[in-house]
Amino acid sequence: MTQAFCSLEGRTALVTGASRGIGRSIATQLAAGGASVVLSYRTGVDEAEALAAEIGGKAVQADVSDPESARALVEEAGDLDILVNNAGVTRDGLLVRMSDEDWNTVIDTNLASCFYTCRAAARGMMKKRAGTVVNISSIVGIHGNWGQTNYAASKAGIIGFTKSLARELGSRGVRANVVAPGLMDTPIGRAASAGRPSRNRTPVPLQRQGTAWEIAYATVFLLSNEASYITGQTLVVDGGLTALR
Repeated sequence: MTQAFCSLEGRTALVTGASRGIGRSIATQLAAGGASVVLSYRTGVDEAEALAAEIGGKAVQADVSDPESARALVEEAGDLDILVNNAGVTRDGLLVRMSDEDWNTVIDTNLASCFYTCRAAARGMMKKRAGTVVNISSIVGIHGNWGQTNYAASKAGIIGFTKSLARELGSRGVRANVVAPGLMDTPIGRAASAGRPSRNRTPVPLQRQGTAWEIAYATVFLLSNEASYITGQTLVVDGGLTALR
């Protein structure tokens, strides 16, 4: 198992969208730090169960875009110290051709799910005056992207939501931050790059895509005691891409 650089001993963590990609790496790194990890997944049961066995965690199937399913998930996860909202989908297309279904699916899965899980977890964290939340956004939520009005709106919404959450919960000792990945070598990232015309592909100063592990390290740092005075912030992990904007 990967060795963690931050200690999370004795903490219980819930990671949504944890069966693959960024969520899988975050869950693995949390477990390496000593946390007890609950893995939430909607599809990919075999991958989720295999990961849970590998890291000594627990896999729970849930549709976090549904408020009752999200509430039940948080309840089953138990007394949470850490919540990572990573579940996300894309349904790319030009605005004039985008269906209501494609808009609603992305908004519900990416943004509404954060509201549902945070609402369910907040009372317990506030009561014990401790807890950390990291919501995974995207640089698309900061500067937009061609063919992704729904995705950009959901990821921008996560940033505003998290800033407000940090203000509401800060007096109770609960922190909330955002990690915003750039062009990533993940299933969603590769699909997004493949679907963009080559003339629209923005060069990255570091000359490569990021990895899921690099997002996991940034996330675990924000969840750890080493980041105890950081809340309401957006940590951009994009190889310098936004520096070109």
